[in-house]
Amino acid sequence: MTTTSDTPAFDTSASRTLTARRPARLLWWALGLTGLFIAMGVLVALNADAPFTQPLDDAWRALVGASPDSAVYQQPLAMFFQELGEIPGHVVTLILLPVGLAIVGRWRSALFFVSAELTGVGLYSQAMKNLVDRPRPAADEALGLFGPLFHTDHGSYPSGHAISAAVVAVGVLALIPAERRVLRTVWGVFGGLIMIGMLWQRTLINAHWFTDALFGLVAGTGATLLIWWAFWPLLQKDYGRPVWFLRRRREAASA
Repeated sequence: MTTTSDTPAFDTSASRTLTARRPARLLWWALGLTGLFIAMGVLVALNADAPFTQPLDDAWRALVGASPDSAVYQQPLAMFFQELGEIPGHVVTLILLPVGLAIVGRWRSALFFVSAELTGVGLYSQAMKNLVDRPRPAADEALGLFGPLFHTDHGSYPSGHAISAAVVAVGVLALIPAERRVLRTVWGVFGGLIMIGMLWQRTLINAHWFTDALFGLVAGTGATLLIWWAFWPLLQKDYGRPVWFLRRRREAASA
């Protein structure tokens, strides 16, 4: 005798219902990192021309900063990070990825990713840049130091590129269900490398001081964790949900 099941194709089990509750630790991490980012901004603003981190920033710049004659900053790896935080990267993160998610039926995930980008790159980055207005590294030929090797806007704190890198790293991690541990681990390592690589590239081209890039990563992580917490119940509904056209194909095959 055969039996039939009324269980839908996607997971609506009690365990997933329980995980739909927003985890407090995610909120506390988000608020903690955001508070750290704001506190650092206040401290830098007290003396934007030479904040208390200037000795560390100067030492890192002397070690990592490139000259216009260097070929390193124009190599594919460095240019990948340069473009990630500019129009090509924004096209992927604000248009292509969200549209792709919406097409496969994950509109909640698409809305989450757009919200994380706008919060991090838009609110956190631009608000703090205008409030702190820290000067970017300037050329000093006597010391063999150079200014930004690419066009930059005003405000060195925080690095908008670093915020973008953190949003991508943490945002994609949020799209992967906790059950997919191997995939989450692989992306966690790759996302961490993206963040470290962006810190290197922004200081390599003298676009930012070390602490600008470091706290850009802090800001991007905090902003994305905050939006992750806000969207937690909606993302749970997308986890395990089969792509709509594949589900229809399976239903047609079993009919």
